[in-house]
Amino acid sequence: MDSSAAEASTHSERKDDTAPSTSNKTAPGGDGPKSKKASLKRSAGKIKNAKTKKRKKAPVSRSSQLGYTVHQGEDMLLVISSTTSQYDGSAWKPQKKGGKKKKLAKGKLKAKKIKKKPTVRAKPKPASNPVTNTEEDITVYVPQKAADHRWGESLPEEVLVNIFQMVVVQDGAVPFLCRVGRVCRLWNAAASSPVLWRKVTVGHCWIAPGKTQLPKTEKKIMETFDWLAQNRFSQLRDFSLCHWKKNINYAVEVVSQFCPHLRSLTLSYCTGLTVSAFQSLGLHSRSLQSLNLQNSEYQVDGLLEYLENHGSQIKQIWFTHGLKNDRLLTTITRGCCPELDLLEVNTRLDSKDCELPICIQALQTACPKLKTFRMLNVRPLHKTMRNGADSTSGFPLLEELCIATTSYSYMTDKDLWDILFSSTKLRVLDLRGCSRITPSGLATLPCPELECLFWGQYFSSHIGLSSHKKGLHAVTQKWSRTLQQLDIANQLFSEEDLEIAMSYLAQATEADTLRSLNLSGTRITPPALRSVVGQMSALSYLNLSSCRYLPRGVKRIYRGQEDIRQLLDKLE
Repeated sequence: MDSSAAEASTHSERKDDTAPSTSNKTAPGGDGPKSKKASLKRSAGKIKNAKTKKRKKAPVSRSSQLGYTVHQGEDMLLVISSTTSQYDGSAWKPQKKGGKKKKLAKGKLKAKKIKKKPTVRAKPKPASNPVTNTEEDITVYVPQKAADHRWGESLPEEVLVNIFQMVVVQDGAVPFLCRVGRVCRLWNAAASSPVLWRKVTVGHCWIAPGKTQLPKTEKKIMETFDWLAQNRFSQLRDFSLCHWKKNINYAVEVVSQFCPHLRSLTLSYCTGLTVSAFQSLGLHSRSLQSLNLQNSEYQVDGLLEYLENHGSQIKQIWFTHGLKNDRLLTTITRGCCPELDLLEVNTRLDSKDCELPICIQALQTACPKLKTFRMLNVRPLHKTMRNGADSTSGFPLLEELCIATTSYSYMTDKDLWDILFSSTKLRVLDLRGCSRITPSGLATLPCPELECLFWGQYFSSHIGLSSHKKGLHAVTQKWSRTLQQLDIANQLFSEEDLEIAMSYLAQATEADTLRSLNLSGTRITPPALRSVVGQMSALSYLNLSSCRYLPRGVKRIYRGQEDIRQLLDKLE
């Protein structure tokens, strides 16, 4: 009970004690003895007051030692139980129902029987906390707002930079760094670190794709881009713009002027790049080495002029096949990019015109340092040099050749040999869709350490026209110790040939390098499959869908070594 409530109750009790006695006094002026009737009333009043005092006595709260301590955390109060607590199992126990309340109720009934007029008294408010916290037992410190430091404001800036770096690698610098920079001063300083702004990709800005930009929105985009280039892009290395239909020229010019360390520029699904943007790149971006212009519309004359003047610094080029863009490949074969090590030409899967005239001998002479050469969904048409001389250098540093297509391919064994006759360092060979390539043509290639061979047939209009092939065992025998991925989906090899080819793979148990095997649509049999699966312990991907000679419950894709081990149990 509170002290104020107890004091009010005591004061009211004193009034009750004195009120009946004043009514039992003798008449004024009388000095004689009191009457018998008054004496009886006085004695009855004393008995009633004694019972009332006994019943209305305020309970004395005894301070007991608490069984817990309270500590202030960063954003909460921690209640920690003590080992010397007098309570069992918890810091406090709630009061039992009944008890004193029932006794008080009985006392009230007795009081109503004795006294005629009940006295109205203010009921004390019950204590809200079942356990009283005294200053001796516990001291809780509530800090002021000025000294309230959260965990994010107390971290070292270097730690925040490392945390932000992990997010930037996964999700990109924009818009993540722009948002966390508005949290507090410390986060703004960490987000402003130039290390975090070395690779930036900017997609749709302020508006949904396909909608027009208002003049106010366009001005806002330019101002924001200016501020980012001047305050964040001092160490920018790789910059990408995606789905920009306006302001593309302005963005490229600003980046080229304020980013002297720019090495890579990617424009994906962008339109409106003109000659002025390429001129700005030539004047300011002297460290630019990579140009990715896939699926974008630009002025080809501006790009050709840039390559003729500054092509010696370009090492990587991506572009999409088209009637105008094919001039770019002709310019490259003239020798304007002697340091080129990656060249990729691609087109959409639904594109009708996929034929690309190319002179391989001229490209070998112009780009002797080429390491990656990709022609995706493009049917190359080989042209010969005007003087009739063949290239003697080839691609000695080539590591990856990709001529994959979803339609019919004109590539033959002779064409493949003309490209790879000196490529002894080849690691990846992608010939998906090249149905004219034979196993004997692959076996004669001068590539002793091939790791990935993709030779599946994925188009449906010409699969049935191909005749039965033989000699797959020559391919697996040649690269059994180095192959990590093998794809021969829908290849029409006989059961015997597949069994011999798989046995050569199984014999290379010392290397055990095969990780992925795609046999979808082939005539693989359970004995041939058992030999390779039982020996290749590192195999983690196996495609057996649409294999007509396997049991029905086995024809599916297996992922993981444990899943493949269960397949081995079914084959046994």
